[in-house]
Amino acid sequence: MRQRFGKFFAVIIMALATAAMTTPLLAHHGWSWAEHGNSEVTGVVTKAELGNPHGIVTLDVKGEVWQVEVGQPWRNERAGLTDAMMSPGVTLTAKGHRSAKPDQKLLKAERIVIDGKTFDLYPDRD
Repeated sequence: MRQRFGKFFAVIIMALATAAMTTPLLAHHGWSWAEHGNSEVTGVVTKAELGNPHGIVTLDVKGEVWQVEVGQPWRNERAGLTDAMMSPGVTLTAKGHRSAKPDQKLLKAERIVIDGKTFDLYPDRD
């Protein structure tokens, strides 16, 4: 009986630990961390880390460092956006939803504008 209780307790602890570890991941990859209203930032790319689960482009926005979350590689490709277009030195405008934390300079992009051309990462989301 005591051994059975020990196994049951261990399973409960593992389930709770797994839930605790995955909750931040689910919150990050959804939209819950972002404001509902639209925002935009324009700056010069200083760094681009593109790939899965999504790309991060670092911008110099009038001396402030901003992180812009762009789409997964397939989403960028579908929008017509290539990695070379987001290379250091390129000026771009990111339109989307900024972090709900006012001091965090992070924006989840729905659209990227480069040289007047708009790349819609989420065409069915307005």
